[in-house]
Amino acid sequence: MSTYSVSDTTAAAAPRAAVTFSNLSGSYGVGLAASLAWLAFGASCLYWPDVGDWSRTSSLGIGAIVIAVFILFGTLSADYLGSAGQALRKRAPWLLAFGALVTLWEVATAKFAWLPLPFFPPPQSILEVYTDDLPRLLDSVFASIKLQLGGYIIGATVGFVTGVSIGWSQKIGYWVHPVLRFIGPLPATAWLPIAFFTFPSSWSASTFLIALATGFPVTVLTWSGVASVSSAYYDVARTLGAKPSFLVLKVAIPAALPHVFVGLFMGLGSSFAVLVVAEMIGVKAGLGWYLQWAQGWAAYANMYAALIVMSLLCSGAITLLFRTRDHLLVWQKGVVKW
Repeated sequence: MSTYSVSDTTAAAAPRAAVTFSNLSGSYGVGLAASLAWLAFGASCLYWPDVGDWSRTSSLGIGAIVIAVFILFGTLSADYLGSAGQALRKRAPWLLAFGALVTLWEVATAKFAWLPLPFFPPPQSILEVYTDDLPRLLDSVFASIKLQLGGYIIGATVGFVTGVSIGWSQKIGYWVHPVLRFIGPLPATAWLPIAFFTFPSSWSASTFLIALATGFPVTVLTWSGVASVSSAYYDVARTLGAKPSFLVLKVAIPAALPHVFVGLFMGLGSSFAVLVVAEMIGVKAGLGWYLQWAQGWAAYANMYAALIVMSLLCSGAITLLFRTRDHLLVWQKGVVKW
């Protein structure tokens, strides 16, 4: 016969309730601290005079206060906001760290000038770039996207077809493999002089270099994926009367897709590196060109603003590729998150 009482049950549940309350109070505390950090940043912009002349200080301060109010509201009502509230609570430590960082950045540059200008501009100087030089920056973004997208699609397509061909056919592999071993390991930027001399325009030469940087990892990983498919899959398909085309399209390629996406991720990183170099040297548009132009005029605020945009573009492209992978490879969804 059980001898548990109501008091025992209450005592056992008390530690769990205390832990829950502690977790809630901790999350609220971090959120409130993040709100105070952004409020301090906004107050320093609005009520602390700058040592230089920047026209967007007041706008930056108002924006920081709006962020502080948003964080405060989200923290206090997180339980009623569903997934949005949980996401805000999860990112509260990062919001706190970022708010403290920009406050320190503002104090060290615009208030005390501890960091020398123009190499270390204040946050409002970068905000000026996004407001005053936005048309030129957007033109550079669109030019980079067109160049990157064209070269990446060409390189990924050629690399995928080549990798499947090498992995499936020994005859094709006999002829293509030596060429791949000779060309592939060389950095794509090493082909800059030849590419700009051979192709009719710098745009086409840059597209070729981006495609080359993308194609090699996609080819190797696709080849590895097709070659590593278990022979048992082919035997079962042949038993059911499958033709060679079915074996390639319905057996080899689906089984090799995890390897293919690894190659696509590697090619994406390589293509962005080549994109910047190509735009700095030969192309008269794009974020790489914008970086070189800003450095030439000692406009370091413009340079940092372009770097932030470039980082967001790279992160967005990787996120899109992860979403595509999760859609096609449902059984691998959640293995690696971005």
